[in-house]
Amino acid sequence: MFTGIVTDIGEITAIVAAASGGDLRFTIATALRMDDVALGASIACSGCCLTVTTKGTAGGRGWFTVDVSGETVSKTTLGDWKVGRRINLERSLKLGDELGGHLVYGHCDGVGRIVSIEPDGGSMRFLFEASPDVARFVAQKGSVAIDGASLTVNEVEGDRFGVNIIPHTQRETTFGTAVAGQRVNLEVDMLARYVARLIDRRA
Repeated sequence: MFTGIVTDIGEITAIVAAASGGDLRFTIATALRMDDVALGASIACSGCCLTVTTKGTAGGRGWFTVDVSGETVSKTTLGDWKVGRRINLERSLKLGDELGGHLVYGHCDGVGRIVSIEPDGGSMRFLFEASPDVARFVAQKGSVAIDGASLTVNEVEGDRFGVNIIPHTQRETTFGTAVAGQRVNLEVDMLARYVARLIDRRA
């Protein structure tokens, strides 16, 4: 479980494809202290909860590998990742940690798209588009995890919704270099799913 507060921007340094099945192994460079990370630990990688399979340090910088199934590749943006790609990283939540964002599980509900990015005062206004089955759970002033970052929804219109991203978040996440048309991983607030489930049962 995670909070949606990104703690590092990692970089893909190597990708190895399995001989069959569409599985991939990513090597990710990070500023996270890998001596504090156990093998088998979970790290959210741009919103996807992945398991550390090997780890180490090189040139004073930490690195770790994750193995990703073909199913996950097909349901997320991981199939878009290339060497040099920067990704949002967050270690799993510990009991007693501050919950600065909202509860994020690292189980992506779908892939969205950045429709546009426009200045809005001191922030940048991002307009996202989601598939109808995901968009139905996105609510104005509600929370949504986008590429692993906990963000507040400003407005919703159909399958599109807007989010203001402040300069600090731009610096500390990959949104500072995002471009229109880019695909993103989406995870809706679990509370929204439970509410929708209860409403569906009563209908």
